[in-house]
Amino acid sequence: MRPALRKSLLTLHVCVSAGWMGAILVFLALSIIGMTSADAATVRGVYLVMQPAARFVLVPLAIASLVTGIVQSLGTKWGLLRHYWVIFKLVINLVATGVLLSYFPTFRRLAVLASDPAADLPDVRSGSPGLHSVLALIVLALAMVLAVFKPRGLTARGWRKQQARQRQGVTA
Repeated sequence: MRPALRKSLLTLHVCVSAGWMGAILVFLALSIIGMTSADAATVRGVYLVMQPAARFVLVPLAIASLVTGIVQSLGTKWGLLRHYWVIFKLVINLVATGVLLSYFPTFRRLAVLASDPAADLPDVRSGSPGLHSVLALIVLALAMVLAVFKPRGLTARGWRKQQARQRQGVTA
């Protein structure tokens, strides 16, 4: 991959990944507001906004992070399956995106409850989005640490490719 393209893709990947983390921080803030506000309209509004925000912000950023990460890895010396840290980042992203997608029924249920004026406020409140936000931030921070520190450790495939390059006199 040419350096300008590689840097552009890396910049895009960092931007969407940071955006994903930022959106999760917003969800954490919304969850805290939903759990602590004394104003019923505010509490209901928090849970009403979560569903469309997840659909139009969280999911696109999660998928963009996954796609740009895969493209980035395929176009660099790190490869997709050569280093354990890259595989761990891929698994983290796949699991986090899968959990997010599987959480949509909860967002829908919370929005339905929030839109029902007869629902009692304690029934509308849910700590689940806050808990999921904290867990998501932890695993995405772990992925960030892996990307920055790039711990050593070649997979068997990576080791074979490295040995083949060395036999051919190519360093990478």
